[in-house]
Amino acid sequence: MGELTSMALFGLGLSLGAFELGKLIQKKCKNPAANPLLIAIVLVIAVLQIFHIPYEDYEEGGKLISIFLGPATICLAVTVYRQVRILKANVLPILVGTAVGSAASILTVIGLCYLFRLDQVFHVSLIPKSVTTPIAMEISRAQNGIVPVTVAAVVLTGILGAIISPLLIRVCRIKNPVTAGVAIGTSSHVIGTSKAVELGEIEGAMSSISLVMSGIITVIYSLFL
Repeated sequence: MGELTSMALFGLGLSLGAFELGKLIQKKCKNPAANPLLIAIVLVIAVLQIFHIPYEDYEEGGKLISIFLGPATICLAVTVYRQVRILKANVLPILVGTAVGSAASILTVIGLCYLFRLDQVFHVSLIPKSVTTPIAMEISRAQNGIVPVTVAAVVLTGILGAIISPLLIRVCRIKNPVTAGVAIGTSSHVIGTSKAVELGEIEGAMSSISLVMSGIITVIYSLFL
């Protein structure tokens, strides 16, 4: 058993299989809460716990997926290119929206950390929670944060955004697809953007550019913290 689980293909296969099962469950349930990534995380944890598989064994294959996080983010540029006309017409609102949204995210983290009296290391680890994983990890490392905490915060933030963003858009009566896309991309990065793409191509394109802009802005903000 140990020889099998220590193979890189085990972690890779388990991750892909769990995600595909998550997609199937979401398709059957048709409920925003049935997020494929959330389901995959729960399934992977369950398998590791039930069969007493060391995380280090799983990570041999899991880290192969991490390699593609950067390229996958860059591929979102295709959607942005298709909506470049709308992007040019809304450059200023997008810049202001991402700047304010990123600042609000950081200030919220700082406020909550002080409220719950968390150490400074948690401040810097949680600050990039709304930024896409590759950028968030580098921000955390540069500030001597705890990278696993950062990744967990990023994933949870993205999943939460993907689940509740359609509801918030309806409740707040947001009709402008640019506004909706900027809000989703700034607050819940790539995972939220996957939901924005489902809402519409314009929402997906604006969310894509917003997650990139919020990442750059958060890096700049973090230099002064």
